[in-house]
Parts: sequence; C-alpha cells; structure tokens
Amino acid sequence: MLEAIEVETGAAPRAAVIWLHGLGADGHDFEPIVPELRLPHEMAVRFVFPHAPLRPVTLNAGMRMRAWYDIVQLGGGPEDAAGIRASEALTRQLIANQNLPAERIVLAGFSQGGAIALQTALRYPERLAGVLALSTYLPLAATLEKERAGANRDVPIFMAHGLYDDIIPLRRAEESRTLLSAAGCDVEWHSYPMPHSVCGDEIADISRFLVRTLESSL
Repeated sequence: MLEAIEVETGAAPRAAVIWLHGLGADGHDFEPIVPELRLPHEMAVRFVFPHAPLRPVTLNAGMRMRAWYDIVQLGGGPEDAAGIRASEALTRQLIANQNLPAERIVLAGFSQGGAIALQTALRYPERLAGVLALSTYLPLAATLEKERAGANRDVPIFMAHGLYDDIIPLRRAEESRTLLSAAGCDVEWHSYPMPHSVCGDEIADISRFLVRTLESSL
C-alpha cells in the first residue's frame, strides 16, 4: 500500500480526489492547492496525495527517486509498460480504500501522475466522477481501445497544458487530446502561458471542473 497525505475540506467527506504527483516530487507537492481551490464549504471532499514508490529512473542516470514508472528520455521514447501497469494497480487500490462510490471519486495527476490518472480511469470498471490530467499525455495509447472500460468511455476529462512546457512538449499533449477525442472521450482542453507547472487561472478552472463533476454525483 502507498503512504499518502489526506486533507479533508469538511467533516464526513462524501467525495474524494486522488491526486498523483510528478517525477521526483512527493505527496506534499500539491497539498497546498486544496485551500486555493476555494471549494464550497458544504462540499466536503477528501484529497488524497500518495507518495509514489522509490525506483531507479533511467533518465536521471539510474538515480532512485519517487516515480510512477521509469522514463528513458524526455518527450517520448520507449514506455515502461510494466511500471505504468504497476502504478495503475496501486491507484486502483487507492480508489477501493476510499469507501466511497467510484462515481464520487476524481482521479487527478500532474505530469507522470497525470499519465497514471488517465491510464487508470480509462480502464477502471466502475464509473468515476472525472479526471484531471495536468501537463501530461496519454500512456500506452496503442492498447487503449482493447483495454478501455465501457463505464468510463465518456468520463469527463479536464486536460491542461503549458504553452511553454519544455518537459512534455505541447505537441505531445495535443496529440493525446486528439486520440482521446477520436476515441469518444469527453475532453475539456485548456492551455496556459506557462512552462511545466500550474498557474492561477488553471487552478480556478480546476475548481470549476471539480464543483461541476462532483455536484452531479452527490
């Protein structure tokens, strides 16, 4: 089981957001975003920020760091299918541990974490509330059509990217958006004048997406 930080916006949460961090960070990375989202007081939400496992990362000369899967090179290259699927399994466990209906759970992630959020949500057998895919791309795209779950074929996906991202190029994210849309996914696309990061306008848009998707399931 993954260790995780939990932040609740009210007593007895009726919904949850599982938020996966990027390469080399940890669960604390997005913990400060909770108050910035300014969710309605009456919307009690549990935010879960897990720490990725420690593993060697080829891109960083084999250094062990928190990572959801191995990366060989920036901007593409061979994918670590085994690592991606292992983190998908860990994320499924996190969903089950919430003791909430899946339709009240949003999967969120930044960069590597966003890739795992997409990987898991599109293959999860029960309907989820939505997906936040931030500064990321669609992993294992070639297997999606064969493996995707009917319950989440049109799950709402908030996909956002920086116009000046030099870690995951905008082009790669746009290609993923095109693939998802062609597959019938409900993609809400945003781009912002920023690098590989998160900005204030994006946080405001995320808040609106969360309120809209969670209100419909509560």
